[in-house]
Amino acid sequence: MSLVSHNSEAYMQQYLLILQIIVSILLIICIALQQRGTALGSAFGGSSGGEFYASRRGLQKKLFYATIGLSIIFIILGIINLLI
Repeated sequence: MSLVSHNSEAYMQQYLLILQIIVSILLIICIALQQRGTALGSAFGGSSGGEFYASRRGLQKKLFYATIGLSIIFIILGIINLLI
């Protein structure tokens, strides 16, 4: 009986680890796309020193919220992985 529960815990840890890797890759992509957008804005006359505030619109806003969501999911997966 304990062998079955041990195997299911091992499978659960594997799935959590794979899921955490996938989320981390998506998080890196989201952050890289945000940084690339900032660099392009400053190259065309925008300031990067914070003197000019621009509101996020459209895809940039969705990317911002996706980054926050992925960060929260990544932290939750890490905590669950520690507890198992």
